[in-house]
Amino acid sequence: MITFMESFLNELEHESIGTKKMLALVPADKADWKPHEKSMKLKDLAIHLADLPTWITLGLTTDELDFVTSPYNPTNCDGGEELVKYYEKNAAEAKQHLLNSKDAILVETWTLRNGDIVYMQQSKLDTIRHAYCQIVHHRAQLGVYLRLLNIPIPGVYGPSADEAF
Repeated sequence: MITFMESFLNELEHESIGTKKMLALVPADKADWKPHEKSMKLKDLAIHLADLPTWITLGLTTDELDFVTSPYNPTNCDGGEELVKYYEKNAAEAKQHLLNSKDAILVETWTLRNGDIVYMQQSKLDTIRHAYCQIVHHRAQLGVYLRLLNIPIPGVYGPSADEAF
């Protein structure tokens, strides 16, 4: 029977294909563009997506993330090539931790907080699941941004409308 760690590893491999395709298309000259005043800037969204595999690592190697003691400071990236390299670095680290971890730790609790304010407290299994959901969610957001900038969208789970034949 496949373990959770093996399943998570397989899923990261699969999701990384489409994620890297999308990140590669982010134009550096549109870094500050956003579709709405309440939306994130394109660059911020893309960096956040490229950073998300670190949350898999956090879920496996820590019991919490407290923004008071560990402020969120992702690496700066300018454009698609740098974003893909940053994503690949983070995904490789997450893969290594998945390979070296045992399913038994997945029942342990993981907490996301900002000092006394607790945003999330759940099992490490649910934390890692949440990281994958965030990757898919923010990749889809990035696809909308790219579409609105008239950048052809690559297929992720099959051909896109731009690739249909």
